[in-house]
Amino acid sequence: MKKIKTPVIAMFSTDDIMSDDVFESVEEAEENTNKQIPNVMKHNKNLSSTGYRDYKPKTNLRKPSDPSLKIIHKTILLGDSGVGKTSLLVRFDTGQFQTGNFSATVGIGFTNKVISVEDSKVKLQIWDTAGQERFRSVTHAYYRDAHALLLLYDVTNRTSFDNIRAWLSEIRDYANDQVVIMLIGNKADCSTSDRIIKKEEGEKLAQEYSVTFMETSAKSGLNVDVAFMAVARELLFKKTGVEVNKGSFNVQDYVREQTKTNCPSCSPA
Repeated sequence: MKKIKTPVIAMFSTDDIMSDDVFESVEEAEENTNKQIPNVMKHNKNLSSTGYRDYKPKTNLRKPSDPSLKIIHKTILLGDSGVGKTSLLVRFDTGQFQTGNFSATVGIGFTNKVISVEDSKVKLQIWDTAGQERFRSVTHAYYRDAHALLLLYDVTNRTSFDNIRAWLSEIRDYANDQVVIMLIGNKADCSTSDRIIKKEEGEKLAQEYSVTFMETSAKSGLNVDVAFMAVARELLFKKTGVEVNKGSFNVQDYVREQTKTNCPSCSPA
């Protein structure tokens, strides 16, 4: 009998209303995935694989013909529940933002995205993680072999920003020293009256921890592509030691250059 492959996915059933913590199923387990989902978190096929009704992660059923695509760069989205991690990923993957309420299937999973960096290609394996404290011990296991971490807070939520230091502390404890870290202030499409965290606060915190910073909006698409492109370029540079067609690369300079003309009109400078 032919063995049927099932999606590799970790999830919990929950009664919480969490529009952010929705996790992507994986139709095909990657051969190069370093870690498998813990047995205690094996998927329940009776649960929906994603709370985004019209979203299904892309699958890679064929082995890549391009040798560069055999190298997978593990990229993890982190941050408190509700900051927009899944919305950011879905916006990047599909170019769309789904409004309204939807069910939340809580757990951890990944999807793949290939980014063209001039004449090179970078394959990101993007992991979406639960923001609640009760899932933290599970997500810690995925830090160690991560190549990039995108740490999000919500510019309309002070608590999510205040918790960034704790997240950075965990990163320091569990991630490798060479990991690429980007701090992201999400929901920058908000009105001035709704904004609580000024852009300057995010910049100051990022400078304190020597990490790259930018503001994004999964809703409007502001800087979403820029964030992942910056990560892809930095990972490519770390791998090759040479920026494509230039010879050197500074991710913070790249972000500054790409975002200086994209400031949302509804947000403070």
